[in-house]
Amino acid sequence: MSTRLLIVTQAIDTEDPVLGFFVRWVEEFAKHAEHIEVICLKFGRSDLPKNVRVHSLGKEKGVSRVSYVLNFYKYIWRLRHDYDTVFVHMNQEYVVLGGVFWWLMSKRILLWRNHPEGSFETSLAVFLSDRVFCTSNQSYTARFKKTQIMPVGTDTHVFTNIGKERMKHSLLVLGRVAPVKRQEIIIDALVILHKEDVFFTACFVGDASLRDFHYYGTLRKKVVENGISESVSFRGAVPYRGTAKIYNEFEVFINATQSGSLDKTIFEAMACDMLPIVSNDSLKGNIEGSFLFKENDSADLAEKIKKLFSLSDEQKDMFRIKNRDFVVKNHSLEKLADVLFRN
Repeated sequence: MSTRLLIVTQAIDTEDPVLGFFVRWVEEFAKHAEHIEVICLKFGRSDLPKNVRVHSLGKEKGVSRVSYVLNFYKYIWRLRHDYDTVFVHMNQEYVVLGGVFWWLMSKRILLWRNHPEGSFETSLAVFLSDRVFCTSNQSYTARFKKTQIMPVGTDTHVFTNIGKERMKHSLLVLGRVAPVKRQEIIIDALVILHKEDVFFTACFVGDASLRDFHYYGTLRKKVVENGISESVSFRGAVPYRGTAKIYNEFEVFINATQSGSLDKTIFEAMACDMLPIVSNDSLKGNIEGSFLFKENDSADLAEKIKKLFSLSDEQKDMFRIKNRDFVVKNHSLEKLADVLFRN
């Protein structure tokens, strides 16, 4: 990859609970690049290296969508002599908007998209791109010949065991609250545990967008109606820089997201020595099989939780070491940057 890079992304803001991780990506990329220009939808808090400049499309100022587009074209033209390669993170629409112009300017286009579903717009963005990256072989973009499976990019220096005592039989669900995350499956499993008199505490950390706020309300209502309010709590989203501390408070991490994308929180949790229970088939063969439950099967999830609770401390420690080692060797941020800049 050229060392003069234009990155197009959603946000540069360490306070963002969902997208704050990308600031660390840019910092790591800057070690490999001569110069980086970043175009983002929203610009907030960051302390980036001197060879990085950030240009916001203006969401933090409340500008209109038309202004987003006009600012986007203004920047890709004004900065055209400062970059040779474009790296678009997640938002395929920017490839659709800028792809032809970048092609006419002889810019190399790299697209990162990691989602189980796609559309005509996705296929068009892939067509316009020189290379496509995803982290799961079940991602929609994995079907294309120009796609490369990539490391997840976990900052294993930030996400590590800080030596804090964890609550016994404690469960954590961290991430945005949305139907695609299938948190209702997790609550149904907790109801089963409660009926079987299995002791546990569970905490859901994250917020819902306006469109998913009703879904969030149904989850909280289900907890109350099934009499598990004393065992289940809900916290709002925390800034990205505070999530490592949250992981270190709990013993077990649960993620019910379907196969097709690898949720970065799974790898952050494993790097912090949490024991994961997930339903993502993409992890088969990479984590202990007893930690994988059938998609959309709350009864199977409940069984997996009970099985994990029954492990000895020595067994749990063995799995913690194995899981963190897997993340460090295969999915660290350094590994991601090395692979990306070899393209």
